[in-house]
Amino acid sequence: MAQAVEDWLEFERSTVGKKTKEGNEEKYRLHIKPYLGARRLKDLRPDEVDRWLVMLSASLSTSTLKQVRSVLGRSMRRAMKRGLVERNVVELCPAPTGRPGRPSKSLTLQQASDVLDKTRGHHMHAYIAVSLLVGLRPEEVRALRWSRVHLVDEDQRVPHVEVWRSVRVGGDVKTRKSRRTLAISGYVVAVLERHRQDQAEWREAAGPRWEDHDLVFPSRLGTEQDAHNVRRMFRDALKQVPGLDVTQWTPYELRHSFVSILSERGLAIEEISRLMGHSGTAVTELVYRHELRPVLEAGASVMDTVFPSLNAKSEDGDDDAP
Repeated sequence: MAQAVEDWLEFERSTVGKKTKEGNEEKYRLHIKPYLGARRLKDLRPDEVDRWLVMLSASLSTSTLKQVRSVLGRSMRRAMKRGLVERNVVELCPAPTGRPGRPSKSLTLQQASDVLDKTRGHHMHAYIAVSLLVGLRPEEVRALRWSRVHLVDEDQRVPHVEVWRSVRVGGDVKTRKSRRTLAISGYVVAVLERHRQDQAEWREAAGPRWEDHDLVFPSRLGTEQDAHNVRRMFRDALKQVPGLDVTQWTPYELRHSFVSILSERGLAIEEISRLMGHSGTAVTELVYRHELRPVLEAGASVMDTVFPSLNAKSEDGDDDAP
């Protein structure tokens, strides 16, 4: 089994990004090789796979469990195509429900204001402002180019950013609808202008070591930021905000906060979906259902105003009131 998975990792996954490959290799190393690596392909039974998945479900989230199963299943499928095994027993074993993952959350309006105010002096402030006030995905922020940022009036157009790239494989955005042009507020314009000045100082300090990739949020040497470094620096910036547990927040939750603030201010879900770059409102409701709670409760609020007499009867103790 170990040889089959290693063969798949080397040849079948050559077109995916570096991070995806590393993730698949880690899943194999931690969750497949120690338990099933020594099993002969033709001897592996469905009940063994079932027990293995149930064992993993105690420590892995449902999504991670499905990914681990996928690595094993695709490896078996490749081996079957090469005549090394007659059937793919993994396909007979659905992934069980894993342990609950950490629920997503969003900043309150007051918390968001505090974050913007208290991180002004931190070098991550511009990153935070763009993520929180424009709602870009972390992979879109990291790939943003200055050539796609328009801070001055051009042909009477408002300041805007063109979200055309991400750090995903091939540099494209997540979906077709993710390629979008978004107006930016005056606050974001001012922050980015200051950030561009700071970046010029970084370039001068780096000298010949600077690599110019036109990135808005590069490292101090001009190279593309690593997601882990961004998360570390983001949490370092949040240390400036009293009352926030920095270990409980990630850059992606700035995007959740963007949705929450717009929703609380009454923006329609159709408009929020367009700003987020989703293919439709169903995705927005599924992924950001907690942040959309004020909008989803709007129906009950309207009904309370349409049928106030029913509420009054109930409060008076009328047994016939529904």
